[in-house]
Amino acid sequence: MSAEGYSGTVVLYDITHLHRIDLSDARQRKQTWDELHLVTALQGIVNRAKPRLYLIFVGDDGRGATDRYWLEHLRQPGEWLHRARLETVNNPTDLIQRFRSSVRGLVVWDEHVPATALVASTAAGVDNLLPVRYDPDADSLYSRLTSGKGALPVRLSLIQQGGASLFTGRGGMGSLALPSIGSAKCDAFMWAVGTYLRRGKCAPGALGYYSDADWLRGRVKHPIERTMLCNHDYFIARKGFFFDLSPWDDVKPVDDPEQPLGADLRTLKAILTASYDLTGGRMTHIGGFVPWDFKYTDAVGEPHGAVETEWRFAEIASCFNAYLDADAPAIGAMANASFFMHYPLEKRYSQKHPALEDLQRERYVLADGRVSPLSFVAFYAGDYDSSAWFYRMIPRLWSDPVRGQVPLAWAFNPNLAHRFPVGMHFVRRNASASDYFIAGDSGAGYLNPGFLSRPRPHSGLPDGWKAWEEHCRREYTRWDIRITGFIIDGNARAMEEQGLDAYARFSPGGIAAQKVRLQALHGEMPILRMRDDLPTVGAVQMPQALDVVGSRLTGEKPQFLLFRTILWTPSHHLELKRAIEERYPGTKVVHAGVLFALLRQHLLQKDAQ
Repeated sequence: MSAEGYSGTVVLYDITHLHRIDLSDARQRKQTWDELHLVTALQGIVNRAKPRLYLIFVGDDGRGATDRYWLEHLRQPGEWLHRARLETVNNPTDLIQRFRSSVRGLVVWDEHVPATALVASTAAGVDNLLPVRYDPDADSLYSRLTSGKGALPVRLSLIQQGGASLFTGRGGMGSLALPSIGSAKCDAFMWAVGTYLRRGKCAPGALGYYSDADWLRGRVKHPIERTMLCNHDYFIARKGFFFDLSPWDDVKPVDDPEQPLGADLRTLKAILTASYDLTGGRMTHIGGFVPWDFKYTDAVGEPHGAVETEWRFAEIASCFNAYLDADAPAIGAMANASFFMHYPLEKRYSQKHPALEDLQRERYVLADGRVSPLSFVAFYAGDYDSSAWFYRMIPRLWSDPVRGQVPLAWAFNPNLAHRFPVGMHFVRRNASASDYFIAGDSGAGYLNPGFLSRPRPHSGLPDGWKAWEEHCRREYTRWDIRITGFIIDGNARAMEEQGLDAYARFSPGGIAAQKVRLQALHGEMPILRMRDDLPTVGAVQMPQALDVVGSRLTGEKPQFLLFRTILWTPSHHLELKRAIEERYPGTKVVHAGVLFALLRQHLLQKDAQ
């Protein structure tokens, strides 16, 4: 790290006690949500201008191991926080008093309309308000914050005086002179669209797709971490807009079964349209993911599967120039992004790309320019289109003792540096010669590129290629990325000439996609079809993975194969590499930079013959 260290005071707040509640106790669930929501919002507000508040919450051990890991790293000599002063605060009341000057008051939300919790997060960012659930019980957080010495004023109430719901699905939408659309949930979001998005009070292009307070109903017994409530801080700091809506219009969502059919989807499109308008057609960043383990899928009794619903949402978002920073459930929780966003990155990060002389030195290319008649295999190490997944996995991946002994193409989407620049800097400065960096899941964000071309269902908007190319070019240039390792075509049609031309300009080293020929050149950009994921069901399935690779090692040589792995460690990859090269002589495991360079060389040679 450079001399640009931070020498101010960092307040630490340990909130890991929230992992140890009784999920069957409704009162404990409410208290847990109340504290985490308030503290996360406070963090986003006070960290907007500089890094002031750091939470200890996220980690597989229930004691915040991931948050502690990165704090300890940043405290090392020469690192960003080496000279910072640490101060510990132990309860939310003291924490509020510590930062009282940064807060204007409270936004009170209605637990009977869970969507209002997300509206409260939007209001928190826009107006520097702390969200609190309306609860007149004497020992509730609401009562403690609104009475006695040091009481905070209620600046916005999303519930009527006396506790009746403001949004009912009947009559009008709160203070807006608009008729209800028949759903209290959707009315709350549409009120927020009219109040914040349409009036330009939110930051352009910053949306958070996180589960609302339906968790309080106890319909599912997932830990509080699975709500990803702790992820709100970054989008609150950015003055982002929050929502939680189903992408389906053929079924009523389980959390709002009385709404008119399709109300969720119509509301979602209204949000995406408003965001598109606010950005002037530039790209919109959506943090979060379909909450498939809570709603909208067959996991909770609805008819659509999780992947099907993911693809449906990606389809819709893509039509509005929006990409996902896909904090998917399981390891989707991430704290402190509002803190990390201030980390001082370098202007540009470079890496070594394979040149022809390198390929000839390894005898992968013969003296006459022909590629050696071998089978070349590379691993696409994914899936890292989520800042949260990246945040939580890097300590494990980069401490693996065999890293550097196996060539790997790490698919760390470059846009992850927006929420976790610390990790992006860390992996680059601690990379081995065998670590190569590519973009994954469509580029600088997860979308379906085919939906950037007209006609665009759901939106009817003009082509989005200019916005996408400018966005990706900026990120690829900073991180010296030349390859897009996996374009998720999803439900979109295959990319046409316009899209391939765009990728050839910002990803000239190559692309892998689902709806392309097995191998081809577009100009001089090599193209491979992504065909196989290597199995991971609870744990890596090594014998089955070896069989999948073996099933493709047929036909004429040279051969170029790319296999996708999900959350595999370097040790897993090394074990498979050794097994492949032992069982299948004439097979070489290389990283994706080498694979695509060899494919280009091979196809150029064929064209020249």
